[in-house]
Amino acid sequence: MTVKKRYLLIVLLGLLSACRQNMQVRVIPVADFFKSQDKGAYAISLDGRTMSYLKLQGKKQNLFVEDLATGKSAQITQLNEKNINYYFWVSDDEIVYYKEKAGAERLSDIFIINKNGENERQLSDNGKSRMHVLKDQLIDGKFLLVSSNKRDSTVFDVYRLNVRDGRMDMAAKNPGNITNWVTDSRGKIRLATTSDGVNQTLLYRETENQAFRPIVTNNFKTTFTPIAISDDKPNIVYAISNVNRDKNALIELNCVTGKESKVLFSNDTLNVVDAQYSESKRTIAFVICETWKKEKHYLDSTVKKLYEKLDKLLPGTESRIIDRDKAENTFIVRTFTDRNPGSYYLYVADKGTIRKLSDFNPSVKEAEMCEMKPVSYTARDGLKIQGYLTLPINKLPENLPVVVLPHDGPGRRNSWGYNAEVQFLANRGYAVFQVNYRGSSGYGKSFAAAGSGQWGGKIKDDINDGVRWLIANKIANPKKIAIYGTGFGGYIALNSLYSSPGMYVCGGSNSGVLNLFSYLKSIPPFLKTNLQMYYEVIGNPITEGDRMRQVSPVFHADKFRVPVFITQSPKDPRSNSGEAVQFVKELKKRNVNVTYLEKEYNEFSPQGEDVRQTLYASLEQFLSANLSKK
Repeated sequence: MTVKKRYLLIVLLGLLSACRQNMQVRVIPVADFFKSQDKGAYAISLDGRTMSYLKLQGKKQNLFVEDLATGKSAQITQLNEKNINYYFWVSDDEIVYYKEKAGAERLSDIFIINKNGENERQLSDNGKSRMHVLKDQLIDGKFLLVSSNKRDSTVFDVYRLNVRDGRMDMAAKNPGNITNWVTDSRGKIRLATTSDGVNQTLLYRETENQAFRPIVTNNFKTTFTPIAISDDKPNIVYAISNVNRDKNALIELNCVTGKESKVLFSNDTLNVVDAQYSESKRTIAFVICETWKKEKHYLDSTVKKLYEKLDKLLPGTESRIIDRDKAENTFIVRTFTDRNPGSYYLYVADKGTIRKLSDFNPSVKEAEMCEMKPVSYTARDGLKIQGYLTLPINKLPENLPVVVLPHDGPGRRNSWGYNAEVQFLANRGYAVFQVNYRGSSGYGKSFAAAGSGQWGGKIKDDINDGVRWLIANKIANPKKIAIYGTGFGGYIALNSLYSSPGMYVCGGSNSGVLNLFSYLKSIPPFLKTNLQMYYEVIGNPITEGDRMRQVSPVFHADKFRVPVFITQSPKDPRSNSGEAVQFVKELKKRNVNVTYLEKEYNEFSPQGEDVRQTLYASLEQFLSANLSKK
């Protein structure tokens, strides 16, 4: 970066914070950032006459419904022990919900209940198997189409589940390599995806009486995601695809020829990350592209007018429709900004009325929150890296203590919007730096592929190069930089502490990967078909054992020289808590200052509020001892 560009950057950041610099900034209680929602998960019945939501009662959530004509609400579930993980309407009068399974982590029992609270019953006893509803509406008034691995833990078959008598009949048997099933709007199984571990093949059939036939094969590094099967155009599938291009486009695939027949939206600089298909209008309504923010590109003018109306009713905020009735007239709308977690609204299009339902977190005051700004820099090998920088509102962007937050993934990304963790850290006076390192999604095929085999390698270098960029631009105090992450982000944080000595004064991992060998062994049976893909992304323990050992923190306790914060849950099937405990013991043997916290639950589970409060209070103390007071 030239001296002139660096000067302009500092001036810009200074102007952004100067107008707020003289504000009296209170230290907001940890609890205010991480409260559980009192009311949330709003949904609309298919006929648009009833609204449902989950309401917190003590530490338990129960399901409520409201008659939209009368405004009367009623509680329809009476859960005292377990929480509802997820639910949806399957008819005008019935709701299916997933309840936490007793004694099993990440497993659920499935129930159905009438909207008046009557006729509640468990649909099936899955034991230790998993069940997913493929189409969230009843077929012929009594069947749900579900996938389940109850026959074979390694694969998912499709069943017709009779919600009246609980009977499950096989609808499609998995030959052993099908990783995904897709239905049309009527609930007919028309598409399936197979995998040999590296290559994925799309299978198609016109009717359920026909056999599936392969139509297109791609490497896992290529995106081909079916969005919907056309209701009006025979043999046409709408899909997000980067076949023969770097950026994702929205295309029509002709399933007879297996060829792309039409491009509905494409741009050399924009990456399509989602698309909305309207079953009532039988067309694609819009695509969503993401640069530093998500933006819609409309393919249906009536939908564009709908969102323009919402923008006028809800100015100065981002709006997302999270549920709608079958006629697409009654909507649940979620709003947010980078400084406001937002609110829920009920919008009725034909009446033009909007009603506020609840705030996501009423304890958060927008004026006290900090702006999330996009930044970019060049990595050491010339690759452009993008991310976000959030500055505390009461300080100039100079010589600040910094907390680097590598995101989980790696095939995910940071996105613009409200982030409680970011705002909590910024409120404590830290600049918060989020990097979308190579391998992150949303930047095209070549950028995503650049992260394969780079766990502990170039991914870590991208983050370190960003830290050097902050130092070179005088934003960061080089003696007050910490790194902390969750999941893969926690792995990168620990890896950076021992492999980049002198860069970070402390760091932490929340449920992070400690051992790449153990991580690969923890892959559940139903993902074993993707094992070769994991080998390409992470490493092959047979042929790349030395490198994997070199970049696995658990083997390098002797190289840690700075304070470490570690938190793990013994119930997390993807992490080895025994290894974490042993790793902490090894660090302490070498006189490393370690803060270790064992979590009873995942902090983002329905019962995780106490865990969140404890975790972030401990993290606050850890950072204060190692950054603020230095």
